Amino acid sequence: MDDRFAGMALKRKRDTAEPAPTLGEIGLNQFAPYLMNRVIARWNANMAEDLKAMDLSTAKMRALAVLSITPSVTINELSVFAVTEQSTMSRTLDSLEEQGFIRRQPRVEDMRVRDVTITEEGRTVFDKVWPTMYDSLLKMFDGVEEDEYRAFLSVLHRVLHNIRKHDI
Repeated sequence: MDDRFAGMALKRKRDTAEPAPTLGEIGLNQFAPYLMNRVIARWNANMAEDLKAMDLSTAKMRALAVLSITPSVTINELSVFAVTEQSTMSRTLDSLEEQGFIRRQPRVEDMRVRDVTITEEGRTVFDKVWPTMYDSLLKMFDGVEEDEYRAFLSVLHRVLHNIRKHDI
């Protein structure tokens, strides 16, 4: 490996005439976005498999997860929190409402805005899903100590802060 790369993916101070390291020099297994995509794709695939029996999709699970800890949110806020495009979230909420798991109500001070809340039925379904989600979390972080997990979360929060487009 040559000196301009020296095994560092985040070589911040470099002469502008000096080329950035190539992906080949960094390597896929040292390129964080690639690893994050692999982790999340596997998480989503595992969750989708587990959710089928409950007639839930990952988008529905995400919406119920957010609503289980938030009194009420708008569709836009829910889309951001659930990391789902607004059009997908609208269809997801249509289905969740048909299933009786959520309620959408116009906001009193602005009838154009609809607040989304979870129903008791929705809470019951999420309570059935949560142990599967938590077991998946434990499996994913098997062998990772609590202090390592907290450091990992701290780094993720900094990265999210650096790239986010929303204040939430």
